[in-house]
Amino acid sequence: MKAICFNFEIHQPMRLKHYTFFDIGNDHYYYDDFLNDDIITRIAERSYIPAAQTLLRLINETKGKFRCSIAITGVAIEQFEQYVPEFIDLLKQLAATGKCEFVGMPYANSLASLTDPEEFAKQVEVHAAKIKEMFGVTSKVLRNTELIYSDEIAPQIAAMGYKGVMTEGAKHILGWKSPNYVYSAASAPKLKVLLRNSKLSEDIAARFNDASWSAFPLTADKYIDWIASTPAEEQIINLWMNLETFGGMQPAETGIFQFLEALPRFAEERGIEFWTPSDAISKLKPIDQLVVMHPISCIDEARDVSAWLGNKLQNEAFNKLYSVAERVRLSDDRRLKQDYWYLQGADNLYYMSTKHMADGAAHSMFSPYDTPFQAFTNFMNVLADFLVRVEEQYPSTIENEELNSLVTTIRNQNREIEQLTKECATLRKNAEQYNIEHKTREEATAKTKEPKATAPKKAPAKKKAKAE
Repeated sequence: MKAICFNFEIHQPMRLKHYTFFDIGNDHYYYDDFLNDDIITRIAERSYIPAAQTLLRLINETKGKFRCSIAITGVAIEQFEQYVPEFIDLLKQLAATGKCEFVGMPYANSLASLTDPEEFAKQVEVHAAKIKEMFGVTSKVLRNTELIYSDEIAPQIAAMGYKGVMTEGAKHILGWKSPNYVYSAASAPKLKVLLRNSKLSEDIAARFNDASWSAFPLTADKYIDWIASTPAEEQIINLWMNLETFGGMQPAETGIFQFLEALPRFAEERGIEFWTPSDAISKLKPIDQLVVMHPISCIDEARDVSAWLGNKLQNEAFNKLYSVAERVRLSDDRRLKQDYWYLQGADNLYYMSTKHMADGAAHSMFSPYDTPFQAFTNFMNVLADFLVRVEEQYPSTIENEELNSLVTTIRNQNREIEQLTKECATLRKNAEQYNIEHKTREEATAKTKEPKATAPKKAPAKKKAKAE
């Protein structure tokens, strides 16, 4: 049996407004609300909403045989709640079917996994809580930002309780191996690894409407034939792409929605099923360990992290931002923490890319800036103001040794509070159990002391008077 595992990513960053040197210290609001509203509303209308409606229709029409998964960031959810609440309603309907899985992600679509395990774990935890609150579901599979993964990150993911992780089927990692299997992480053997089939995914996401492509036009029956013709032992075909592919990057007039709607019918004819990521890791056993010594991603030809950390501008911004991570975590200022997460969005660094390769155009396509240098300047102005705010709460004059001591004290106190909370819960449970047992014994004793009810004695019958 062969199965298709669809995953659709949904993310929109909090785009920064034009922020000058003279705004530093005077303006602490960094976001272009008008631009964010305009972009997310426009994309939702032409892509997200009709795509979600199509997925919901496919699930209902196939009586649940069609299954898929969604990876939506917490930052995107916040914006949909504010600007396009009707899309949230559609996502709730998808979740209610039980056939659409919402996989775990870092809340802010950040690069924290590359530098700060504690920050990474916190964002994943908060994202899981948000998904549970909004859609009432929980996933045991994690999709890191842009499928970033390495042997160093795997144990972090396993420690958070996840059973599976999604990443890119990068050629330089796989070699002769196929992405159409389940693998296990070399550094965390119990963690199962699902790999994106980049060729088949990009046939839809990037080449569907390319008239110069040798396989153009792409039809549903042709596409399913390609999947069916893969070796019989290859059981899982992971097709992961941005939900914006449907109606956005591939406009509706190209027939992309009709293509999606036709897939289940042709798949059923060829005996191909649809699984969620959790289905895949529960049904399939790993065939081998996967060694990934250096971080990989799904971006650019190199499939590395150079899209965000490939030049001095990006590394300068990245290092400065994460240099205050510990101090921000100590803060009780909710606004400061929120801004820190928004600034961590990988898009801010992506806009600074200076790549001029075949894929370089993709970097500028989504950028609100004219040049990477404008992106860097604007971000660093915002970051300068943010660092001033952090400095006001936790001055840099505090030595690292003193800060570490303070952090250790707070962590010890938190652990002590957790332990005491557990002990209180245990004592409360014991007290409740004692009260129940004591009440039961009292009731039993009371019953034994009650006098037994006896039948009333009959009055002696009167003798009939003898007739004289």
